[in-house]
Amino acid sequence: MRKLVYWVFLFSNIIWAQTPLNSEEAAKFKAKVKTKATQTTTISSNFTQYKHLDFLSNDIITKGQLTFKSPNMVKWEYTDPFSYYVIFKGETLYINDDGKKNEVNIGSSKMFKQLNQLIVKSVKGDMFDDSMFNISYFKEKKQIQVHFIFKNEQYLEYLKAFHITFSEEGDVEEVKMIEQSDDFTKIVFKNRQLNKPIPDAFFAN
Repeated sequence: MRKLVYWVFLFSNIIWAQTPLNSEEAAKFKAKVKTKATQTTTISSNFTQYKHLDFLSNDIITKGQLTFKSPNMVKWEYTDPFSYYVIFKGETLYINDDGKKNEVNIGSSKMFKQLNQLIVKSVKGDMFDDSMFNISYFKEKKQIQVHFIFKNEQYLEYLKAFHITFSEEGDVEEVKMIEQSDDFTKIVFKNRQLNKPIPDAFFAN
Protein backbone atom coordinates (compact mmCIF):
# COMPACT_ATOMS: atom_id res chain seq x y z
CA MET A 1 0.00 0.00 0.00
CA ARG A 2 2.85 2.40 0.85
CA LYS A 3 4.46 1.74 -2.52
CA LEU A 4 1.17 2.44 -4.29
CA VAL A 5 0.76 5.74 -2.44
CA TYR A 6 4.36 6.66 -3.26
CA TRP A 7 3.92 6.03 -6.99
CA VAL A 8 0.60 7.89 -7.08
CA PHE A 9 2.29 10.83 -5.35
CA LEU A 10 5.27 10.70 -7.74
CA PHE A 11 3.03 10.49 -10.80
CA SER A 12 0.90 13.41 -9.61
CA ASN A 13 4.07 15.50 -9.17
CA ILE A 14 5.15 14.69 -12.72
CA ILE A 15 1.75 15.67 -14.08
CA TRP A 16 1.79 18.87 -12.00
CA ALA A 17 5.35 19.70 -12.96
CA GLN A 18 4.54 20.86 -16.48
CA THR A 19 1.08 21.57 -17.85
CA PRO A 20 0.84 22.92 -21.43
CA LEU A 21 -0.98 26.23 -21.78
CA ASN A 22 -3.88 26.33 -24.20
CA SER A 23 -3.75 28.79 -27.12
CA GLU A 24 -5.74 31.46 -25.28
CA GLU A 25 -3.55 31.26 -22.18
CA ALA A 26 -0.39 31.32 -24.29
CA ALA A 27 -1.53 34.37 -26.27
CA LYS A 28 -2.44 36.23 -23.08
CA PHE A 29 0.90 35.45 -21.44
CA LYS A 30 2.86 36.36 -24.60
CA ALA A 31 1.10 39.75 -24.75
CA LYS A 32 1.91 40.37 -21.07
CA VAL A 33 5.62 39.63 -21.56
CA LYS A 34 5.89 41.73 -24.73
CA THR A 35 4.24 44.68 -22.98
CA LYS A 36 6.63 44.36 -20.04
CA ALA A 37 9.63 44.08 -22.36
CA THR A 38 8.55 47.25 -24.20
CA GLN A 39 8.36 49.11 -20.89
CA THR A 40 11.76 47.85 -19.68
CA THR A 41 14.68 50.23 -20.27
CA THR A 42 17.22 48.74 -17.84
CA ILE A 43 17.72 45.50 -15.92
CA SER A 44 20.12 44.80 -13.08
CA SER A 45 20.26 41.34 -11.55
CA ASN A 46 22.50 38.92 -9.70
CA PHE A 47 22.85 35.55 -11.38
CA THR A 48 24.15 32.05 -10.83
CA GLN A 49 25.27 30.18 -13.93
CA TYR A 50 25.36 26.39 -14.17
CA LYS A 51 27.37 24.88 -17.02
CA HIS A 52 26.39 21.24 -17.48
CA LEU A 53 28.79 19.01 -19.38
CA ASP A 54 27.91 15.36 -19.72
CA PHE A 55 31.42 14.13 -18.98
CA LEU A 56 31.59 15.99 -15.65
CA SER A 57 29.93 14.65 -12.51
CA ASN A 58 29.12 18.17 -11.24
CA ASP A 59 28.03 21.35 -12.97
CA ILE A 60 30.50 24.25 -13.22
CA ILE A 61 29.00 27.04 -11.12
CA THR A 62 29.83 30.72 -11.51
CA LYS A 63 28.19 33.83 -10.09
CA GLY A 64 28.00 37.47 -11.03
CA GLN A 65 25.84 40.36 -12.13
CA LEU A 66 23.92 41.07 -15.30
CA THR A 67 23.28 44.65 -16.42
CA PHE A 68 21.17 45.56 -19.45
CA LYS A 69 20.36 48.93 -20.98
CA SER A 70 18.06 49.42 -23.93
CA PRO A 71 18.36 49.02 -26.80
CA ASN A 72 21.35 46.66 -27.02
CA MET A 73 23.91 47.00 -24.22
CA VAL A 74 24.47 43.93 -22.02
CA LYS A 75 27.21 43.34 -19.47
CA TRP A 76 27.82 39.91 -17.93
CA GLU A 77 30.22 40.36 -15.02
CA TYR A 78 31.49 37.21 -13.32
CA THR A 79 32.75 37.69 -9.78
CA ASP A 80 32.95 34.17 -8.31
CA PRO A 81 35.13 32.10 -8.54
CA PHE A 82 37.00 34.40 -10.98
CA SER A 83 36.93 37.97 -12.28
CA TYR A 84 35.77 38.25 -15.88
CA TYR A 85 33.28 40.24 -17.90
CA VAL A 86 31.90 40.50 -21.40
CA ILE A 87 30.03 43.46 -22.83
CA PHE A 88 27.74 43.32 -25.84
CA LYS A 89 27.46 46.87 -27.18
CA GLY A 90 26.16 47.56 -30.65
CA GLU A 91 28.07 45.28 -33.00
CA THR A 92 31.10 44.79 -30.75
CA LEU A 93 31.84 42.22 -28.06
CA TYR A 94 34.26 43.49 -25.40
CA ILE A 95 36.06 40.97 -23.20
CA ASN A 96 38.00 41.67 -20.01
CA ASP A 97 39.62 38.56 -18.55
CA ASP A 98 41.13 39.72 -15.26
CA GLY A 99 42.57 42.83 -16.91
CA LYS A 100 43.37 41.27 -20.31
CA LYS A 101 41.16 43.10 -22.78
CA ASN A 102 39.98 42.07 -26.23
CA GLU A 103 37.40 43.24 -28.78
CA VAL A 104 35.47 41.16 -31.32
CA ASN A 105 33.49 42.66 -34.18
CA ILE A 106 30.34 40.53 -34.38
CA GLY A 107 28.63 42.89 -36.83
CA SER A 108 30.58 41.44 -39.75
CA SER A 109 28.91 38.05 -39.24
CA LYS A 110 25.15 37.96 -39.79
CA MET A 111 24.92 34.74 -37.76
CA PHE A 112 26.72 36.05 -34.67
CA LYS A 113 24.92 39.37 -34.93
CA GLN A 114 21.58 37.58 -34.79
CA LEU A 115 22.75 35.32 -31.97
CA ASN A 116 23.75 38.45 -30.04
CA GLN A 117 20.29 39.89 -30.63
CA LEU A 118 18.79 36.68 -29.29
CA ILE A 119 20.86 36.95 -26.12
CA VAL A 120 19.62 40.53 -25.62
CA LYS A 121 16.03 39.41 -26.23
CA SER A 122 16.35 36.44 -23.90
CA VAL A 123 17.36 38.78 -21.07
CA LYS A 124 14.16 40.77 -21.63
CA GLY A 125 12.13 37.66 -22.45
CA ASP A 126 10.91 39.01 -25.79
CA MET A 127 11.85 36.17 -28.16
CA PHE A 128 8.39 35.39 -29.52
CA ASP A 129 9.29 35.10 -33.21
CA ASP A 130 7.22 32.36 -34.84
CA SER A 131 9.26 32.60 -38.04
CA MET A 132 12.45 31.64 -36.17
CA PHE A 133 11.16 29.26 -33.49
CA ASN A 134 8.66 26.55 -32.75
CA ILE A 135 7.32 27.84 -29.43
CA SER A 136 5.67 25.84 -26.63
CA TYR A 137 4.24 27.17 -23.36
CA PHE A 138 4.03 25.32 -20.05
CA LYS A 139 2.87 26.15 -16.53
CA GLU A 140 4.97 24.81 -13.68
CA LYS A 141 3.57 25.67 -10.25
CA LYS A 142 3.78 29.49 -10.13
CA GLN A 143 6.06 29.82 -13.15
CA ILE A 144 5.62 29.79 -16.91
CA GLN A 145 8.25 28.00 -18.98
CA VAL A 146 8.55 28.73 -22.70
CA HIS A 147 10.51 26.47 -25.04
CA PHE A 148 12.01 28.06 -28.16
CA ILE A 149 13.18 25.46 -30.69
CA PHE A 150 15.14 26.80 -33.69
CA LYS A 151 13.68 26.19 -37.14
CA ASN A 152 16.80 27.25 -39.05
CA GLU A 153 19.46 24.52 -39.28
CA GLN A 154 22.23 27.15 -39.26
CA TYR A 155 21.41 28.08 -35.67
CA LEU A 156 21.14 24.45 -34.69
CA GLU A 157 24.91 24.16 -35.16
CA TYR A 158 25.31 26.44 -32.12
CA LEU A 159 22.21 25.94 -29.99
CA LYS A 160 19.33 23.50 -30.16
CA ALA A 161 16.94 25.48 -28.02
CA PHE A 162 16.28 28.20 -25.46
CA HIS A 163 14.12 27.47 -22.42
CA ILE A 164 13.05 30.62 -20.58
CA THR A 165 11.30 30.47 -17.21
CA PHE A 166 9.13 33.44 -16.26
CA SER A 167 7.33 34.50 -13.12
CA GLU A 168 3.56 34.79 -13.47
CA GLU A 169 4.12 38.55 -13.76
CA GLY A 170 6.29 38.07 -16.86
CA ASP A 171 9.78 38.58 -15.38
CA VAL A 172 12.60 36.35 -16.65
CA GLU A 173 13.79 34.12 -13.79
CA GLU A 174 15.87 31.57 -15.67
CA VAL A 175 17.41 31.12 -19.13
CA LYS A 176 18.59 27.73 -20.31
CA MET A 177 20.58 27.39 -23.55
CA ILE A 178 20.74 23.81 -24.80
CA GLU A 179 23.36 22.54 -27.23
CA GLN A 180 22.96 19.73 -29.75
CA SER A 181 24.86 17.40 -27.40
CA ASP A 182 22.28 18.22 -24.68
CA ASP A 183 24.98 19.95 -22.66
CA PHE A 184 23.51 23.20 -21.44
CA THR A 185 24.09 26.52 -19.73
CA LYS A 186 21.45 27.52 -17.19
CA ILE A 187 21.37 31.04 -15.73
CA VAL A 188 19.21 31.74 -12.68
CA PHE A 189 18.45 35.39 -11.86
CA LYS A 190 17.92 36.82 -8.38
CA ASN A 191 17.28 40.32 -6.97
CA ARG A 192 16.16 41.60 -10.37
CA GLN A 193 15.66 45.38 -10.58
CA LEU A 194 13.99 47.13 -13.50
CA ASN A 195 14.29 50.64 -14.93
CA LYS A 196 16.76 52.10 -12.47
CA PRO A 197 19.13 54.70 -14.02
CA ILE A 198 22.34 53.20 -15.45
CA PRO A 199 24.85 55.52 -17.18
CA ASP A 200 26.30 54.51 -20.57
CA ALA A 201 29.76 54.77 -18.97
CA PHE A 202 29.00 51.61 -17.03
CA PHE A 203 29.39 49.70 -20.31
CA ALA A 204 32.80 51.17 -21.13
CA ASN A 205 35.51 48.53 -21.53
